[in-house]
Amino acid sequence: MSAETIPLLSIRDLRVRFGALDAVRGVSLTLAPGEVLGLVGESGSGKSATALAILGLHPPAVQVTGSIQFAGRELLGLTHRSLRTLRGRQIAMIFQEPMTALNPVMTIGAQLAEAIRAHPSQPRLTRTSLRDRVVAALESVAIPASRLDDFPHQFSGGQRQRVLIAMALVHNPALLIADEPTTALDVTVQAQILSLLAQLQSTRGLAMLFTSHDLAVIRQVATRVAVMRHGHILETGPVAEVFAHPEHPYTQQLLRAAPTMTTDRTQPLATL
Repeated sequence: MSAETIPLLSIRDLRVRFGALDAVRGVSLTLAPGEVLGLVGESGSGKSATALAILGLHPPAVQVTGSIQFAGRELLGLTHRSLRTLRGRQIAMIFQEPMTALNPVMTIGAQLAEAIRAHPSQPRLTRTSLRDRVVAALESVAIPASRLDDFPHQFSGGQRQRVLIAMALVHNPALLIADEPTTALDVTVQAQILSLLAQLQSTRGLAMLFTSHDLAVIRQVATRVAVMRHGHILETGPVAEVFAHPEHPYTQQLLRAAPTMTTDRTQPLATL
């Protein structure tokens, strides 16, 4: 990111505490408009805690301190009402388990319509206009309008994740937070979802914060990577540079723990 670029998202000394547990310990990150930043680390490293803090989704008992600025506006300390005007409209999030994120007793069309109507700044729409927007949202993720009245259990895991992507992007946000969105999917479906996200990110000019424990996924989707462990950012830089020449010992170990086509199968993988 050049010195002249104004960050869309700027996180400074972020700390997230669950009781006596410090889940995030002084994290600082920046994300430029249209950039894809991969936040990678093993389970429990603090990736999701960081992502949830951006949208103020932690319970009130969780202590969140530091600074999170979006387009120059400080988010920490905003009222619930002020955060609602940002969620979906300017910042959206995709969660990792689509079956638990969707309401099992509502049709997909009804849930998309609710996501559109629920936003505080959304003008009142006629029934026809609302349906048109729902159809357009589904078709943008390659789901036909004929599936509007189907329920979540009638969709595959990959299709449910596509629905969540459609819901996240229905208001054309500037920033998309994808919190391990392919973890619950098999490899083939994962590749389809990653391809879809890359296409939508490119055509819409989205900035994206993509969290994952999977190095191969981060290599595929991100332009820059931040390596996280025990609530700290250990290393950050362009994906190609960090993967080719990792500086921190943990990053080196993380890369050695991931098998590739050239991995010596006679030797055990590194352990973390």
